[in-house]
Amino acid sequence: MALEDFEAMQERCSNCLGCKWTPFDKIKSQRFGENCPSVCYYNFNTYSARGRFQLGLAIAKKEVEYTETVTEAVHECLACGLCDVSCKITRFNLEPLEHNLELKADAVKKGKTLPAQKPVLEALAKEKTMLVGKTKASRTKWADGLGLKDLSKEKGDVLFFPGCKFSYDEKLQKTAQSAVRILKKSGVDLGYMGSQDMCCAGRTLQMGFTEDFAKNAEANIALFKKAGVKTIVTPCSDCYHAFKRQYAKLGLEVEVLHTVEYLDRLIGQGKIKFTKSVPMNVTYHDPCHLGRLGEQYVPWNGTEKKILNQVHTWTPKRPRYNGAHGIYDAPRNVIKSIPGVNLTEMERIREYSWCCGAGGGCSDTSPEFSDWTASERITEANSTGAEAMVTACPWCESNFRKAVDENGKGINVLDIVELVEKAL
Repeated sequence: MALEDFEAMQERCSNCLGCKWTPFDKIKSQRFGENCPSVCYYNFNTYSARGRFQLGLAIAKKEVEYTETVTEAVHECLACGLCDVSCKITRFNLEPLEHNLELKADAVKKGKTLPAQKPVLEALAKEKTMLVGKTKASRTKWADGLGLKDLSKEKGDVLFFPGCKFSYDEKLQKTAQSAVRILKKSGVDLGYMGSQDMCCAGRTLQMGFTEDFAKNAEANIALFKKAGVKTIVTPCSDCYHAFKRQYAKLGLEVEVLHTVEYLDRLIGQGKIKFTKSVPMNVTYHDPCHLGRLGEQYVPWNGTEKKILNQVHTWTPKRPRYNGAHGIYDAPRNVIKSIPGVNLTEMERIREYSWCCGAGGGCSDTSPEFSDWTASERITEANSTGAEAMVTACPWCESNFRKAVDENGKGINVLDIVELVEKAL
């Protein structure tokens, strides 16, 4: 699609500003009632989904040009999808997230990018990672000594795909290694892509670089097919969303599981047994790409029409992504199954979870905005009285840890695998 194809949708927005708030029946306090980090931080309508509909329409009609300010407003969206969820409480015929991403893509096509995006794309092209300064040669060092099948040399059913953060970040690598050991001990025959392992490139799509995404996704799909992969297990929520929702559009036909889903399955089967009590009060952060953006892609090729020039209908019935069917129960099941652990929920949870601030490429392009977003979530986590915030995404974990370090907001940040390991 092109930005011009969204004109009817842009004009249908009723300017209700529901995209800015958690649905009213879900709000528990004024302090934690807002849902869009972008408009909350910049405090200007253009940074909301409503404002971006208006901006997109004006750009498509050539009433507004991509000035430096407009370009920044377009790109400083976390692509977290919370506006999308809130909008669809009352509007089934609008797609705010899809529009925001197309607006970014339109800017990129016209050469309107941010300076910090260039080195990220160069790193992906040269080193097959979006982490600037990292090399492809060091990508698989995390797997040394784990006894994983090398699927660049032999076939295997189950692929463990760590993603860039777990591959390179020394503070996070231990979590990926622990996940592998736990799964292997439970009888899962795991492989990894060895020298062919590379970035899922999901974040390029969040930044508007659609051609770069398609190029890398198609290359990965070809490698997975050649290796005979039937199931992909990943501890990274960004990779999870890329494979389950975006790669599926390009023909990837494999089972995609987040590590926490596999852990929940193995615990239920009695293949993981806890031997230690972990007396700890924790709260859980739902990552955007595992939660509301973790819904399965459903192909649709139909038509839209109006009844009485008002009511929109689709033939056949169009799939509706409203965030309600993401992965919410599995992580909570795992946490609650650990002896001694007490789970205290934050106010904004499940599909209404506040973003960590790392999405949309904003951790690279707008670090102050990204850090503020993370700090807001840390404040919410602290309000529960929990000792630790548990999550299931390395991007969330690293952004939260950075916020804790910079602001002195004392709460531990853990990956759910770390919590499981404490009880084994």
